[in-house]
Amino acid sequence: MSSRVGNTKRGAAKLASAQRKRAPAPKVREHAGKGKSTRKRPAKRDAAKLQDLLRISEGRFRSVIETAAAPILLLSPSLAVIDFNSEAERVYDRRREKLLGRDYFRALDPAGQGGLTRADFEQVLAGRSVHGVEGHVQRPDGSERVLLWNASRITDAAGVPLGVIAVAQDITERQRAEQALREREARLTSVIATAPDAIITIDELGLIQSFSVAAENLFGYAAGEVIGRNVKMLMPSPHREQHDAYLERYLRTGEKRIIGIGRQVEARRKDGTIFPMELAVGEAHIGQTRVFTGFIRDLTDRAKMEQDLRQAQKMEAIGQLTGGLAHDFNNLLTVITGNLEMLERRLQREEEREILREAQDAAELGAKLSNRLLAFGRHQQLSPKPINLSELASSMVDLLRRTLGETVRLDIRLARDLRTAVADPGQVENALLNLALNARDAMPSGGLLVIETANLDLDPAYAAARADVAPGAYAMLAVTDTGIGMTSEVRERAFEPFYTTKGLGQGSGLGLSMVYGFVKQSGGHVQIYSEPGHGTTVRIFLPALASEARSIGKMNQPADSATAKGETILVVEDDQRVRRVSVRRLRELGYRVTEVDNGPAALDILRREAGIDLLFTDVVMPGGMTGIELARRAREFRPALKIVFTSGYSERAITEGGMPMTNSGWLAKPYATRDLAAKLRELLDM
Repeated sequence: MSSRVGNTKRGAAKLASAQRKRAPAPKVREHAGKGKSTRKRPAKRDAAKLQDLLRISEGRFRSVIETAAAPILLLSPSLAVIDFNSEAERVYDRRREKLLGRDYFRALDPAGQGGLTRADFEQVLAGRSVHGVEGHVQRPDGSERVLLWNASRITDAAGVPLGVIAVAQDITERQRAEQALREREARLTSVIATAPDAIITIDELGLIQSFSVAAENLFGYAAGEVIGRNVKMLMPSPHREQHDAYLERYLRTGEKRIIGIGRQVEARRKDGTIFPMELAVGEAHIGQTRVFTGFIRDLTDRAKMEQDLRQAQKMEAIGQLTGGLAHDFNNLLTVITGNLEMLERRLQREEEREILREAQDAAELGAKLSNRLLAFGRHQQLSPKPINLSELASSMVDLLRRTLGETVRLDIRLARDLRTAVADPGQVENALLNLALNARDAMPSGGLLVIETANLDLDPAYAAARADVAPGAYAMLAVTDTGIGMTSEVRERAFEPFYTTKGLGQGSGLGLSMVYGFVKQSGGHVQIYSEPGHGTTVRIFLPALASEARSIGKMNQPADSATAKGETILVVEDDQRVRRVSVRRLRELGYRVTEVDNGPAALDILRREAGIDLLFTDVVMPGGMTGIELARRAREFRPALKIVFTSGYSERAITEGGMPMTNSGWLAKPYATRDLAAKLRELLDM
């Protein structure tokens, strides 16, 4: 017989002996007749029956303990180990025979990390059970198991404590799984928090469950504003109205339109603006429920890049066509003019020679037209030289005054330390004259024409958003008028040859196209900034000499002294893309930023929040309130408010509108981060 069975019998015998000592003697009835006593025979039968009952009870108890899937310990009142089931042997990796009779703490918990303390056992022996005590078991091989203990006392029928029964739950694997889950959730949270794409999860009802940081930045909502609300709030019509039906149909039929497929759709920001996005949706089953995760990529910049690229490709294709036509046309003109010259020597009558001269004049005009087409197609012959745009513009002032007439006021703002550009001087003069004539035509009742030059650095962020622009150092020549301005449709086609908004016979539509072709052929960039009713600014960027470009290579890096000192800036810009870039730059400089897209919203914030240190506002904005009007009204209740204005127009054209001059500054778009940082510190440190 195994020692385990022997031990079981000895334990049963001990319990039986204790029960006999405490049990009262059974009453014996005497039978009448013959006077004989029957006391011994019933007593023997009762004792045998009690022994059988004890053996059955012990067997049942032993069976329960041995088949339990939890470690079980039986301890005496002195905390000696009385019993130790098979699951406890597995968990502790210890044999029962070596532990029986030994003190619990010396045998099983010498390090005092097992969970149950002497105070716990005293509480149990006093009649108060303990529950959910966590402990750590060190096994002989050095591994560790984590147990969750419940303990209560064992008493006899009279309530006398016989010992303690301690039952544990092995939660080692559960804790490992929970730790792995926590680590996985932490990694997932980190990925979601740092992912450049927006991530949103919804349930089967379309209710938003999570909203990443990138989603907050993209849509303009804080997570708390959207969690628990239907995701259709982020959609424009008609998708907003169709969303619930689509989700219900998918759950019912499995018909997929976006899930697992992905597509380009439109979304709606908090401010109401609509933007293109790429949406990919994944599905996961959690129990009996489904969760949908949307990965969203803002396509605004890509759409603009694609539009710019298509425009550049269109202009390139038109340029190739017009250049080829101009080349063939020049060949024809060469034949015509050559024959006219030879014919001229043969004509004697003055009347005939006059007819010939008219033909020669027409051929000369055709040659000029052909040269303009060559300029647009970037096939003209250039003679690039180092030039100073300030000196060139200054030399043309008298010519421009005569050309523009008395109704147009001319303002010249030329940089003295302008970088040297490399371009054909004659083409620059033609470009300036064409721009001035266009400006005059846009101001039929007169107005202001501003010509200015400046050094400008086009940073990688500006260049990355445009298909045909290289970052670097440039010398800039700008022409600004206060005329009728252009619509977005006109701006997009302004450089196309033969496109004109003038009446029949009033313009060829080649002026701006010639400027465009010359600048592109010179490695430069042309920018038009115009709003209907607010005039137009055309900027020409010509590359600076390589030596000068290298010398200013560090200008795009903001100096440490130009970073923030804990200030808060309110950014007001209606163009979502420009606003995002501005906010990103300011935060990189260390400023706290609040952003809105219109003047009334900015005024509301300025009234409510006293902690705004500076207002950074665009000048021309839709909605009836310009940046200048915003500044005037803000100064009524915040007279010391510092303001930086920014615009694509020239500073002089804006100051004509009444821009406040005290505690204010000016930045012309586009501007470098260093210039922004320096301007902010210039005002904030006053």
